[in-house]
Amino acid sequence: MAQLQVNPTRMELKKIQARYTTARRGHKLLKDKRDELMKKFLEVVREDKVLRERVEAALAQFQGSFGIASATASPLMLKEALILPKKEGRLDVTYKNVMSVTVPCFSLDMLGTGGADSYNYGMAFTSGELDASLAALEKTAQMLAEEIERTRRRVNALEYIMMPRYLETIKAIRMKLDENERGNTTRLMKVKDMMAKRDA
Repeated sequence: MAQLQVNPTRMELKKIQARYTTARRGHKLLKDKRDELMKKFLEVVREDKVLRERVEAALAQFQGSFGIASATASPLMLKEALILPKKEGRLDVTYKNVMSVTVPCFSLDMLGTGGADSYNYGMAFTSGELDASLAALEKTAQMLAEEIERTRRRVNALEYIMMPRYLETIKAIRMKLDENERGNTTRLMKVKDMMAKRDA
């Protein structure tokens, strides 16, 4: 692992040690964040699976009904029945913060023009709220997965690149300082011997 190019002084040693301490603290925080993101992601995926199964069951039921209708009614009549739903909807999007990830929340308001007998063929027999919840959950899962990947890359960069580089640099500076210290001690001993010989 390549070390940082710095002057081997005590001041630089203190700076690199402080950076290493900060990197270790950041590494721990990012690992904790990654673990919490994973927990939240798994919760969202489980909830998404339940909703998806409900939507797929409703779609399967619709498909069966549509198959029977197609067999008994003319294609023109079916097209006219499905071309324009009797209800309109308004989709509102709000946002919430989940582990520093801004995720959307969808809410669907149905604006019906018909009475209780008005059908909404366009939603394929599933409620708009269910569809909106599924869409929000799937978007949340996607955004959490992206944030997990970003956090994982940061954790790995600190763990396998920055922290080892700081440790190598600290080791190299200490070795150089020890070498200088030994050199100074040797010089002092020589000077002392020379002065002792001169005095003798």
